[in-house]
Amino acid sequence: MGDIFARLPELGDGLAELYKDLHTHPELSFAEHRTAGVVAGRLRALGLEVTEGVGRTGVVGLLRNGDGPTVLLRADFDALPVEERTGLPYASTARGTDPDGNDVPVMHACGHDVHVTCLIGALDLLAGDRESWSGTVMAVFQPAEELGSGAQAMVDDRLFERFGTPDVVLGQHVAPAPAGWVGIHAGPAFAGSDGLRVTLYGKGGHGSRPETTIDPVVMAAATIMRLQTIVSREVAGGETAVVTVGSVHAGTKENIIPDEAELKLNIRSYTEPVRAKVLGAVERIVKAEAAAAGALKDPVIESLHGFPALVNDVTATARVESVLKATFGEDKVIDPGAVTGSEDVGVFATAAGVPLAYWLLGGIDPETYLKALQAGTVEQDIPANHSPLFAPVIEPTLGTGVKALVAVAFEWLSPHR
Repeated sequence: MGDIFARLPELGDGLAELYKDLHTHPELSFAEHRTAGVVAGRLRALGLEVTEGVGRTGVVGLLRNGDGPTVLLRADFDALPVEERTGLPYASTARGTDPDGNDVPVMHACGHDVHVTCLIGALDLLAGDRESWSGTVMAVFQPAEELGSGAQAMVDDRLFERFGTPDVVLGQHVAPAPAGWVGIHAGPAFAGSDGLRVTLYGKGGHGSRPETTIDPVVMAAATIMRLQTIVSREVAGGETAVVTVGSVHAGTKENIIPDEAELKLNIRSYTEPVRAKVLGAVERIVKAEAAAAGALKDPVIESLHGFPALVNDVTATARVESVLKATFGEDKVIDPGAVTGSEDVGVFATAAGVPLAYWLLGGIDPETYLKALQAGTVEQDIPANHSPLFAPVIEPTLGTGVKALVAVAFEWLSPHR
């Protein structure tokens, strides 16, 4: 392993420039055309067999090196409709069109640019040292993780029929933890996610005469507050769920009561019974609040996305944890427990019928994180994923991510196994 990592310092500046370029030019889900082109070009330069347009905008690269296992290494590459406020010299000023046709700012607020850069760095090392391993690396650069539909789109585009079935699915996600640290948890590790659009129908009119209307804004406010009781009053204390109303839209002017209001909800859960209970409670509350308001038309509840919890295979996770500890030291590898963030990478493993091991990669300056930890202000002072202030430090984040991918891939690819 030491020999293959010897080239890593040589890649440092190039990987940093690639990361900055990707960060400056983010693209929304299923619109990652420039990003896909950059990725494909890099893979071809490394000698991989490259196919573009898999699952609409995904890229698959195959690094074949004789007989042996096939390891799927995955990186997602879409960005979010967030206006960046990091102040970085390479901050994004990009804009895009969201699924509803709105012009929105775009930012890599979840670190997918880190994921892409680390995987390309890992492929560079693996391609440059073929004598130390055998098998096939299937590099999957996935679109639309933020919609929860990109992995399924690639599977539906016959990913495994076209490129072969892997023996394991591996990957990582940058997180608001100290850079240089990694974390992995066996079993349910990331929550399942459901997105809903709720449309509430009222009766519009003049703001000076609310008695002639059925106000959907008040209806929406009552619904939002009642939804917050689901977790606190309907989900058992030993279970976990999250219900978030992330978007509220109604009206055009302060003195006009509109005809309707729209809410967008995000629900997180780890088990199907809890998921079913929460979704049922949402439907019951939405309909009841509309009825209580005297709505003349039933509300409409639409699914925006739904994908299952990410479950790390226990045996594969143990192997990965052992490798990470050997690579970085036991003090740099933690068990973060199950997190309420969501990931659709598990779709690949389920579709292929193979184990999944997915870990977290710290991205925050260690000294900054330690100061916040000592002050008890981590939640206030350390921006998390999806924040307009989320800004992973370039190093040691990238170097750690590259080493983690290569070291874990070797656990399956090494001819000594």
